[in-house]
Parts: sequence; C-alpha cells; structure tokens
Amino acid sequence: MSEAVSERLVAGRRFPDLDLPDHTGRARRLSELAGGDPLALLFSRGWWCPKEQRHLREVTALQDEFEVAYARIVVVSIDSSEVQAAFRAGLGARFTFLSDPDRVWLDRLGLLEERDTLHRPYRPTAFTLRPDLVIHAAYDGYWYWGRPTVEDLRRDMRAISRDVRADFRVYE
Repeated sequence: MSEAVSERLVAGRRFPDLDLPDHTGRARRLSELAGGDPLALLFSRGWWCPKEQRHLREVTALQDEFEVAYARIVVVSIDSSEVQAAFRAGLGARFTFLSDPDRVWLDRLGLLEERDTLHRPYRPTAFTLRPDLVIHAAYDGYWYWGRPTVEDLRRDMRAISRDVRADFRVYE
C-alpha cells in the first residue's frame, strides 16, 4: 500500500462507507451491511486469481461461525455483479460480495494492485471493522501469507465483540 493509504486505513481510523452494487446488482452501503455487527472486509483481485479462490474457500468455511456470532463478511472486487454471483454460488458463500467494475473506490482507497496492469484489480487487503466502521486491524495480502487466517479473523472478531457488546464477559 502507498504511504498515503497506510496513514488513512489503519487501526483506529474510520473506514469509508462504501456504496457499491452487490452480487445481485442492488446498491448497498457498507454501514448497512455491517448492521451493527463486527465486519470482516476483504478486497479481492477477482474470481480469476487462484490465491483469491483458495483464501475465500477458507473464509466461506468460517461463515457459519460468523452468522451465529453476529458478525459479517463482505468481499469487494472489480468483478461484475453477474461474475460475483457465480463465484459466490460456486464457493457456497452466503455473505455479500460488492462489485466495483468501474473502480469507483479503487483510487480513492489507494488499493490498486500496481503490478497487474492488465486487470487493474484491488490489492488483496483485509480489514476487520467495528460496527461503526472503525478499523480494528488491517492485513496486506499481496503475498498470500499476509492475508488473515481464520484464526486471525476469529481473534479479531472476539476482540471487537468484547469491546462493543456490553454483556460479553471473559472470566479469568
């Protein structure tokens, strides 16, 4: 990520309230999708990337836990809504995919995958967000090992839930 991006999209700063169509073509806002719950926001190169396919299979395996724990998952890529709907169905995902084929947010967020000049996709980046869209953690997944693991996501969702749920107790 560029220096300007790293200063804006860091823990403690509010993430922009994206407004993009989902996998059905319906206009959505990120704050609406969070719905008062913690959120894992994943920026993806697109369906065609084998690294994205692998990582999103792992995330999809975690969706049952997210649902019962009152947490959300959202994926953003440059793929069209139709392509995303097919990719989502192939994964067996029930969470929302947001489509940015016109790259409306790509430059504003500074998340361009600079080495792929053919597709001009998003750099694989992940954020865990509080319900008010304040960033808890950011992951630069350009190299595969930089992406959050399911354990990273569980840990972040637990920490955020502990902070925002008044009745979340930990007995030590």
